[in-house]
Amino acid sequence: MSSQDWDNCYKDNKQMSTWPWSNLVSLVTRYASPNKPKFRVLELGCGAGANIPFFLSLNVEYFAIESSPTIVEVLKKKFPNLKDNIVVGDFTKNLYFKNNFDLVIDRSSVTHNATKDIKQCLDAVYDALYDGGKYIGVDWFSTLNPEYKSGKHDQDIFTRTDYTNGQFANVGRVHFSDKSHLLDLFNKFKILLLQHSIVEIKIPKNSKIIAVWDLVAEK
Repeated sequence: MSSQDWDNCYKDNKQMSTWPWSNLVSLVTRYASPNKPKFRVLELGCGAGANIPFFLSLNVEYFAIESSPTIVEVLKKKFPNLKDNIVVGDFTKNLYFKNNFDLVIDRSSVTHNATKDIKQCLDAVYDALYDGGKYIGVDWFSTLNPEYKSGKHDQDIFTRTDYTNGQFANVGRVHFSDKSHLLDLFNKFKILLLQHSIVEIKIPKNSKIIAVWDLVAEK
């Protein structure tokens, strides 16, 4: 998804999830709960700020990179104490903040990029983590998701675009992974958890299947 795609979504009041993602909360609590003063967390693609209250409740130093100027302005007004900690930018090219992090997270954000950009991002993340620091990614789209067979190839076999209907309609680029691809992407890291989930939604109507990966990786 391009930065303009995301910005248009937020201008249209779409993709406005504001509740913390339970799988992220669970994995952070299990694998990366703050264990020292000034524990530093970086979120890649914070969107409408769903995870911010959770991290503020942990009294960590929270930072975020988000591509949409529209939603960043909203977040700076909602969380004025974070106005210098949330920046507009492209996390596949630059992580922007000085000093290292104890934890880097993303919830279905990095997965809206092509393989080469994801690799570039993860190289930067690895360098930005303290030794023993964790990367937690949730809801990375799986190649078993039926939507992987739709859309059009974009740059590589794992990246699709131009969806006109379904869960990825008009969201731009979408990246899908299988186990071997994820192990390749995270080859610098030690994988602590790689979890695959397939959920079939029956109600409301027009049931759909969602297949995703959750992962925890350590430097």
